[in-house]
Amino acid sequence: MTWKLADRTLELSEPIAAGIVNVTTDSMFSGARSGTPEQAIADGGALAQAGFDMLDVGAVAARSGPPVSADAEAATLAPAVAGLTATGLPISADTFSAEVARAAIEAGAVAVNDIGGGSEEMFELVAETGCGYVLMHIEGRPREDRTAPEYPDVVEHLKDWFARRISDAQSSGVAPAQIAIDPGLDFDLKTSQDLEILHHLAELHELGHPLYVSLSRKDFIGAVLAGSWEGRLPPSEREWGTAAAASLAVAAGAQVLRIHDRSALQAVRVAGRIVTAGAGG
Repeated sequence: MTWKLADRTLELSEPIAAGIVNVTTDSMFSGARSGTPEQAIADGGALAQAGFDMLDVGAVAARSGPPVSADAEAATLAPAVAGLTATGLPISADTFSAEVARAAIEAGAVAVNDIGGGSEEMFELVAETGCGYVLMHIEGRPREDRTAPEYPDVVEHLKDWFARRISDAQSSGVAPAQIAIDPGLDFDLKTSQDLEILHHLAELHELGHPLYVSLSRKDFIGAVLAGSWEGRLPPSEREWGTAAAASLAVAAGAQVLRIHDRSALQAVRVAGRIVTAGAGG
């Protein structure tokens, strides 16, 4: 399988690792808060040197909080993206604002990682620019707290939801080859649902798009490790749980893993080679 970005097509015969760069001071994991564009460029450069395959750069934390204006977000994100193009790696812009995404693409981003679940404006931008697009499952607006819905069958729900949104994107002119799908672990999902999705991740291949899985240091990992949601371990104590989850996601067919750590990068690399060997590669 391949994934078409604005300036290249990624071959996904083995999984690739997208290193997380947060130009923020309030992101979930304190070890990935670059704060300024200058620090983000340095931190992203270090990830490139460590062997990551692409960089995912965001300037607004996914956690709940007050709105951030598009102008303020773009003023932080675009310079970081521009500086990181020097790594030669493909850069994705982590934003749910079409206005901010346009600024990031003009700065050199070749994909948009949209945690907003898609919008007409975003689909039109993706179609116009030909960039890669990550469509993430979410049931409402980002950065707003709400109770996770109940789903009779969460995997079937994801299949139906993605099918509808992919159809909307294609109606706006987005080519199928541009679209990757992210199940949105921790977004409008309970821990048990996250685990069910990961257990049945391979079924999402029925949709015919690359699987982009963002699971690094997420709350469901902290809850599993602690034995309860209320007592979940903090993000700083979820490194090896992340490595385990990333390995199993690769075994289930995840093609792009969005991760923070070199330990998870090693897990992705080794798991990918084992899967390839098992397939006769």
